[in-house]
Amino acid sequence: MPQDEIVGLFDEAGHQTGSAPRSRVRAENLRHGATAILVFDGAGRIYVHRRTVVKDLYPGLRDFCAGGVLLAGESPDDGAAREVFEELGVHGVRLRPVGVRSYADPRTRFVCFQYVCTYDGALVHQPEEVASGGWMTPRELLAAVAADPADFVPDSVELALHLVSRGGGSDGAFGQDSVGGS
Repeated sequence: MPQDEIVGLFDEAGHQTGSAPRSRVRAENLRHGATAILVFDGAGRIYVHRRTVVKDLYPGLRDFCAGGVLLAGESPDDGAAREVFEELGVHGVRLRPVGVRSYADPRTRFVCFQYVCTYDGALVHQPEEVASGGWMTPRELLAAVAADPADFVPDSVELALHLVSRGGGSDGAFGQDSVGGS
């Protein structure tokens, strides 16, 4: 992940207000835009991956959201499509917006544009970002987070765990109209 990316800065209302290099965003904990995409399969399972140990934020932790920072001038829809393709190879599906929420801790502050999709195609990990992964039912994921919350990315737990139980498969609250494949 290049450290010199120019990242979009956002106000609390979710509007882009400027830009800064990624290294400055991290060093000064500037509020920026980000995306989080929950990837479900047609059976309603969610994809959970382990971040690589070289990630600049929360290295080595498990995550159930793909996503990342919005580049300066990039729309949330475009950023979400770019990130889910880069990290997991997900393509050819409709990303459904499901909310905008803010997150802040001592290491990061951002406005998060959240999406869900249903994807039954082949997943391809970006080696710099994703060490491993697999499918879990919502019940399995909720139990894993409850058993060891420190093993999961804290922003995903706070911002998106409520979306996990809504499901994404044919019986899920998000519907089946976004199924893709290879």
